[in-house]
Amino acid sequence: MSLNLIKLCVGCDSVEDLEEWIGFRLEERRRAGEPAEHYHTTRMVPTRGAEVTDGGSLYWVIKGNVQCRQLITEIRPFTDSEGIGRCHLILAPEVVRTDWQPRRAFQGWRYLKPSDAPADLGKGKAGLVEMPPKLRRELADLGLL
Repeated sequence: MSLNLIKLCVGCDSVEDLEEWIGFRLEERRRAGEPAEHYHTTRMVPTRGAEVTDGGSLYWVIKGNVQCRQLITEIRPFTDSEGIGRCHLILAPEVVRTDWQPRRAFQGWRYLKPSDAPADLGKGKAGLVEMPPKLRRELADLGLL
């Protein structure tokens, strides 16, 4: 059974911001002649890595709500130039939008059981993706999303 991670998406105001940032970083890596893969660097290495890479995703909390996820394809521990252990969470570049789920701020990442994860937006909710982010936020704040 897969296990997910959840993390705050610091610096992004919307899913669109995250998608733009991912596109920018991938293009930057292509121009530098590096493999065009997307990753997130974190201090702690998941001890349950085999469960996470068995179909798990990184769920992003943006502005107080889980709003999207990315599939975690690999976990690569490494030691940085200062001798500190870190890891790269290798992520699929595709961002999958989810139902909004309120979350309080926290540090680092946490495990997220599949039963606690928000569902992906289905075809019946495709209109939500096209809705302006500010309007989605207002509706979510009112408890309507």
